Amino acid sequence: MAKKYYWLKLKKTFFNQKEIKRLRRLAGGDTFTIIYLKLLLLSLENEGKIYFEDIGDDFVDELALEIDEDDDNIKMTLSYLFSKGLIETVDDKEYFLNDIPEMIGSESESARRVRKHRQRKKQQTLQCNSQVTKRNTEIETEEDKDLDKEKEPDKETAEIIQFWDENGFGVNNIHAKKQLLLWLNDSSFKEPRKVILKALNIACGNGARRLKYTEGILKNWENESLLTVEEINNSQNKRQKQVESISNIIDYDPERDRF
Repeated sequence: MAKKYYWLKLKKTFFNQKEIKRLRRLAGGDTFTIIYLKLLLLSLENEGKIYFEDIGDDFVDELALEIDEDDDNIKMTLSYLFSKGLIETVDDKEYFLNDIPEMIGSESESARRVRKHRQRKKQQTLQCNSQVTKRNTEIETEEDKDLDKEKEPDKETAEIIQFWDENGFGVNNIHAKKQLLLWLNDSSFKEPRKVILKALNIACGNGARRLKYTEGILKNWENESLLTVEEINNSQNKRQKQVESISNIIDYDPERDRF
């Protein structure tokens, strides 16, 4: 089997995110942040999923063996991640890290060789690349013109475009809008318009107004066979109950609760 390389694409604003700032301010927060990064790396090859394989006594114990961290620190980290929606339970054997879809980078060994070869040849192909860039620019310009010439969009399309434009996703990002609209007809959702709008609402609420983030949410739901808004809401309510059941771990203060 051909070797494949994976890497974590960490945004330069990663440590400026409110969730990460809050995590680091907890007692032992720097350790918890390292554990979170290790979990992200652990999930790369499975596109954000971590599996419990019954090797340890429980999921926490198995993770401790896998990433060489203390059980209690892992338990505290997971509690926080669940409370902030950064991880969720798919079932009793599977967990999903919600931010990972937009953080995965990968390439095969052959692709890696090709990339290095192209880098060596880059100076020799500047003129060709310039022509290709010009041609691609002309194609994109024609696509923009074609979109402008299209008839007035139907109600479902118009509602999605309106939400996109009015909530800071990028009015002029025509290509991204066209990609998102493909989900209306090219997905397994039973009510795609409502599902897409819900994904946009979540992306907006999380301050991640990007196509890739929104598509990551949609792919996650599709992979979990959550095909209607009702099914998605039920899944989120179930996760919220799990969060509430472990919230006492985060709020626990040994000095306050001594007596």
